[in-house]
Amino acid sequence: MAGWSLAKMILHARWQGAHRSNRPVLVWLHGFLGSAEEWQQVQTFFGDWPQLSIDLPGHGGSRAQRVSDFGQLSARLHATLQNHRVQRYWLIGYSLGGRIALYYACRYADPALAGVVVEGAHFGLVSERQRAQRLASDRHWASEFQRQPLAATLEQWYRQPVFADLSEPQRKALIALRSDNDPQALAAMLLSTSLARQPCLLAEIRQLPHFHYFCGEHDAQFQRLAMQAGLVTTTIATAGHNAHRACPHAFAEALAQKLNTF
Repeated sequence: MAGWSLAKMILHARWQGAHRSNRPVLVWLHGFLGSAEEWQQVQTFFGDWPQLSIDLPGHGGSRAQRVSDFGQLSARLHATLQNHRVQRYWLIGYSLGGRIALYYACRYADPALAGVVVEGAHFGLVSERQRAQRLASDRHWASEFQRQPLAATLEQWYRQPVFADLSEPQRKALIALRSDNDPQALAAMLLSTSLARQPCLLAEIRQLPHFHYFCGEHDAQFQRLAMQAGLVTTTIATAGHNAHRACPHAFAEALAQKLNTF
């Protein structure tokens, strides 16, 4: 029974790159609506690094899994890393994946964690008013995912201001790519990992020894957030919120510089 319970904790993941390398493993965490395939274009530039791409609950190969909060999700992430015998690693996360990486780095305190790179990820809301507004927004979106065809919800989702840089062909491509998701699973994950339920981690982030914040040049919301928080930001030129998708080569070059410096 114990083995069965542990197996249920393991998130779906796949290995790439130089599995036997002495370098730390690059552990990739995708954003909401994505999957382990999210990072492929960037990963091709790191073929001499060991890499582990993880599907988050409600997504990809982990779509049947459910969690109730960030603590449960961190426990599953830790169990997955142990299952794959990851001994030293970097967490690299985009948007929701970045928020999960931040929570895990700040609250799980795993000594095997070498560093954290996040792209377009929120460090947490400060006021109860902000939390109430965000929870209401996420409940609205969860309802939309549950009540109507997924393509209709995705059309609305990708017209939010944070995605304003997308052209119409880019928006349609993303909708087509994301349309194989399970809307019920998405709604559950959206609510369990709502920004309203995430503690503000800014003070703890500042104590992380190897932390890097990436942001697209045209991602006005997160550029402003990072500036107000006083976070040193690596800006990806000409990119919006999803910088690694828009400019994989530039993102990989910036990431390689951080990793090689370490």
